[in-house]
Amino acid sequence: MKILVLDGFALNPGDLSWKGLTELGTVVVYDRTEQARIISRIGDADVVVVNKCPISRETIEACPNLKLICVTATGYNTIDLEAAKEHGILVCNVPTYATESVTQHVFAMLLAIANHISEHAQSVKAGEWQKAADFSYRKFPIFELAGQTMGIIGMGRIGRSVATVAKAFGMKVLCYSKHTAPELEDEQLKFVSFDELLEQSDIISLLCPLTEETEQMICKKTIAKMKQGVIIINTARGDIINEMDLANALANGKVGYAAIDVLAEEPPVHGSQLIEQSRCLVTPHIAWAPLQARRRCMQIVEENIRSFQQGKPQNLISL
Repeated sequence: MKILVLDGFALNPGDLSWKGLTELGTVVVYDRTEQARIISRIGDADVVVVNKCPISRETIEACPNLKLICVTATGYNTIDLEAAKEHGILVCNVPTYATESVTQHVFAMLLAIANHISEHAQSVKAGEWQKAADFSYRKFPIFELAGQTMGIIGMGRIGRSVATVAKAFGMKVLCYSKHTAPELEDEQLKFVSFDELLEQSDIISLLCPLTEETEQMICKKTIAKMKQGVIIINTARGDIINEMDLANALANGKVGYAAIDVLAEEPPVHGSQLIEQSRCLVTPHIAWAPLQARRRCMQIVEENIRSFQQGKPQNLISL
């Protein structure tokens, strides 16, 4: 079986091993693949392993030997699922590898806003504490998470994990999801309508997949329904937010802060209005990327291919 890795560098920049894949077939690994070379590189491969390279209908139709598309991520919006289904190609993803990592990143960004650790540490290094009149000073407002209301959009594994940590901080949690889970409700956590979440949340964390329903979900219209000074955190997909509308809301103060790990264009070679906003933290899509998470991802990819070879495919994505 020929296994082709189109864009392996993000998953494995050299601190992991492809050895597990080589035990499953003949493996060719490319660090990156330009869109114009995707078809020629796939060629007669049976399995393509891909993270962000788009697998379009054109590609699927040009690669008749392709049997399995193995996405090294949870999201799969770069795959033409309809075309894959029409051609009998299975598509699988890695749904559970980064739950802890993304949860950690959500709160790392939120705490960076709440406590302004970096700004205060830089102030001390610049000599401001040494010259201060008092034993303590604050260059920015600091607030507690306890008592705040966090709205979580998307209650899959990551959403539930974020909710658990939010509750541990003493936060009230409001959840909006395609599928509700009444058994999770208690004094701190409630499922509510989308509008209720927008209107009542101090902090909104986006943890839903990118679909036709969620694309541009956060826009001028929905931001207008939010609290003045709301904090928006996006560790899901960039296109869930209308970046221009969010930038405008940051500029006029409707949104107090934003913490963004994903953009509509990655890398943002044409720039982004969000990067230019002083009250917007932008990280380069790293919520998923700790070594431990990437190792789990690699292992699940191997298991996905092995299960496919054994006639028992797992983690399948269906329309």
